[in-house]
Amino acid sequence: MTLDEQILYEDNHLIAINKQCGQIVQGDKSGDITLPDMIRAYLKERDAKPGNVFCGVVHRLDRPVSGVVLFAKTSKALSRMNEAIKRRDMRKCYWALCRETPCPPEGRLENWIGRDEKSNKAFVTNPGTPGSKQAILDYRLLGTSTGGYNLIEINLHTGRHHQIRVQLANIGCHIKGDLKYGAPRSNPDGGISLHARSITFTHPVRKEEITITAPPPKERIWESFNALMR
Repeated sequence: MTLDEQILYEDNHLIAINKQCGQIVQGDKSGDITLPDMIRAYLKERDAKPGNVFCGVVHRLDRPVSGVVLFAKTSKALSRMNEAIKRRDMRKCYWALCRETPCPPEGRLENWIGRDEKSNKAFVTNPGTPGSKQAILDYRLLGTSTGGYNLIEINLHTGRHHQIRVQLANIGCHIKGDLKYGAPRSNPDGGISLHARSITFTHPVRKEEITITAPPPKERIWESFNALMR
């Protein structure tokens, strides 16, 4: 899929991309090209822009996760979106595929989460543990495929490191392919079956509410839930 095909939304201030598994939002030790670098190069060529092209990261997704991620095309838009995120004026919805069925099928998870920097792994700990932060999400079971996988929708109230992955694992629901948090097998592409389905926010300039939705990967396991995606 080309970057042009990944664009979900674009105006003079913002651009949203349907990130593919393996693409990185922020540089790491791999040295692989980042999505902001790809966007800058794309806009520079497409729009014949002289000089440097601005592309600011509004929020991030982990490398093995797919879905909608938002970037700012101007410093003013980035500053305003950063302030909006501090006010929690951005709603994020994710979809996850798990073999296990959540019990109950709908609810709220509230945990305190710590982080091990060496292993780059989060863990649930006791409330108020030094270095930990409170993590809150709502989830609901959307359906079960004929292959036995469950589609779970998650709405975040906080944005902690690996929050969805560790909180679902803590109730026995391991995201498909997520070896780090207890899945029995990896996915063929090295990713995990966690998809940032949509984001909703107030536009930094027009002040209207915007919702951007990303179709999940074109894989048979996701396509088995097509009836729920319309």
